[in-house]
Amino acid sequence: MCARRTYKKTMIKEMFVNENFWSNLRENSFFLLELAIVIAAVLFLAYLAERIIKKVNKDTEKILTTRKIAVIGMFSAVAGILMVLEVPLPGIPTTHKFELGDLAGLLCGFAYGPVAGVLVAMLKVVIKLLFRPSSTAFVGEMANFLIGSSLILPATIIYWTKKTKKGAVIACVIGGISMTVFGSMLNWLYIFPTFLKMFCDGDMDALVGMGSVVNPLIKDIPTFVIFTAVPINLLKSIAVGLLTMLLYKPLRPVFKAGNKNDAIKKTETVKEEVEQKEE
Repeated sequence: MCARRTYKKTMIKEMFVNENFWSNLRENSFFLLELAIVIAAVLFLAYLAERIIKKVNKDTEKILTTRKIAVIGMFSAVAGILMVLEVPLPGIPTTHKFELGDLAGLLCGFAYGPVAGVLVAMLKVVIKLLFRPSSTAFVGEMANFLIGSSLILPATIIYWTKKTKKGAVIACVIGGISMTVFGSMLNWLYIFPTFLKMFCDGDMDALVGMGSVVNPLIKDIPTFVIFTAVPINLLKSIAVGLLTMLLYKPLRPVFKAGNKNDAIKKTETVKEEVEQKEE
C-alpha cells in the first residue's frame, strides 16, 4: 500500500515538475500566446451564441453552475486521455492521427450548451500537454482545438435550437461537414505552411516526401490535404457523431442529476422524448 502511494505521489510530482513540459512552454511562448488568444475568441463566440439561445428560449438557468463545472472537469479528463490515445490509420501519414477526444466535448455540449462543449475541447488540450509536451510548438494543439470546436460549436448551437432526435442528427451532420471543410482549409492555409517553415526549412519536397512514402498519390500540399486532413476529419466526425447519438441518452442522468431545477429538467426531458417520437 505504501509503495502504491509513493508511486502515485511520484507520478503527480513528475507531471508538474517535468522540466520538458515547462521548458516547452518557455521555448514556444509566442505560439502559446497565440493559442490562448484563439481559445479566448472561440469561448467568447460560444458564450455569445448560448446567451442568444437562452434569451430566445427564455431560459434563466446559469451557463455554468457548480454541478456543470464538476461534470465538465470529469469529461475533460476523459477527453484528454482519449486525445493521448491517438492511433495512425493505414494510408495516412503519421502527421495526422485518429483520436476521439471531441466525443466528450460534443456530449457535454449537447447536455449543457456550446460553452461547456468548447471548455471541454480546451481543457482536453491542457490535460494532454501535462502528459505529453507539445512537439509542434503548440501549432498542433491549436489546430486540434480549432478543428474540434468547428464540430462542437455549430453542432451544439443547432441542437440547442431544436432539441429533438431529428435536431440531434442534423446537428451532427452539419457539425461533421463543418469539421471536414474547416479542418481541411486550416491545414491547407495555416498548418502545412507553418510546419513547412518551422520543421522543413521551407523545403516543400521534404514535407510532401513524408506523405508520399505512405501514399504515392500525395504529390503536393493540396493532395496532402485531400488524402490526409479530409479523410481523418471525416472519419472522426462520423465516429464522434454516431457515438454521441448512441451514448447521450444513457448518459443523460449523469448530466442532469443534482440540478436545482430538476422538476423543470424532468418536464423538458419528457417533452424532448415526446417530440422525438413525433419525429
